[in-house]
Amino acid sequence: MRLDADWMSRADDRILEYLSEAGPDTPKQMADSGRVRFSRQHINARCKKLVAYGLLVHLGNGVYEITEAGRQYLNGDLDARSLDGE
Repeated sequence: MRLDADWMSRADDRILEYLSEAGPDTPKQMADSGRVRFSRQHINARCKKLVAYGLLVHLGNGVYEITEAGRQYLNGDLDARSLDGE
């Protein structure tokens, strides 16, 4: 069971799942894929928040990748409430 935090939104799990399966990608490509059913702008904002909490890393040029902490969260091994944002 995943343990999310108050700062998380519904989009966050979809973004993390997508990047876990597809590998590094941009918010535009995530939105265009149809697998993350939110606007590019919303995905971009959520990616920035996930970076601040250490679940994603920004590789540059708008490309994001899931971190080990992000994978642990997806597996239910990390309580997102324990993360400190920047």
